[in-house]
Order: sequence, then C-alpha cells, then structure tokens
Amino acid sequence: EIFDSPYTGMQSENGGVVGMLEVIESDFARLEADTKSAEATAQKEYDTFMTDSKVDKESKSKDIEHKTAKKQDEEQALTVKNEDLEGTQKELDAALAYFDKLKPSCVDAGVSYEDRVARRKEEVESLQEALRILNGEDLA
Repeated sequence: EIFDSPYTGMQSENGGVVGMLEVIESDFARLEADTKSAEATAQKEYDTFMTDSKVDKESKSKDIEHKTAKKQDEEQALTVKNEDLEGTQKELDAALAYFDKLKPSCVDAGVSYEDRVARRKEEVESLQEALRILNGEDLA
C-alpha cells in the first residue's frame, strides 16, 4: 500500500528550484532593507554623537581655561595671604614678647587676693587718719 506508486518527490508542493530561488531572493531583499535601515539609523546616531561630542569638548576646553585662570588667581591670592600671615605672626610674636616683659612689673603674682584686700584696707585707713590730722581733728 505504501509503495504502490514510484516516488516523485515533493516538487509540486514547494514549487521546485525556482520557488526556492524566489524565497532566497525575498529573504535577501528583506535582509538588505533591514541592513540599510540599520546603517542609516547607526549613521544618524553617530553624527549626533559626534556633534554632541564636539560641543562637549569645546565646552570642557573653555571650562579648563577658566579653571586654570581661576587656579592661578587663587594661588596668587594664597601667596599674598601667606605673606600677610607671616607679617602678622611676627607682629603678634613681638607683642607677646613685650607683654611677657611687662607682665611681671604689672602683676604681683606672689600676693593672694585676701592679702591685697587687707593691704588696701590698711592703706585707706592710714589715708583717712592723715586726712583727719590735716583737718586738725583730735586723735582719740
């Protein structure tokens, strides 16, 4: 039953070699269209990227110039401020040395507060007594 007639192939269903070539041609045409579309899109993206990169590079170059100039200005200001600091420090050191020289003559560190109060009280009393003597009052 299965082999009653000779095998003639499946050419009537597929359309033969010409049908296969037509399928290959349509596949190639679709592939070519897809490739051209992809290339056009890629070229457009590349052109956009290059334009953006050029603008960005110019912007960054200007930024570098400005920052370099600012850095030089800041370094110059720092040098001036350091020189001012050195001069001020020398003045401070001289003032502190003079203060240390004057301090012992101005502050009697050997006497406590209570002793100074007692001495001041005695001084005030003796001055009041001298005033009474000068006014001619009796000393009783």
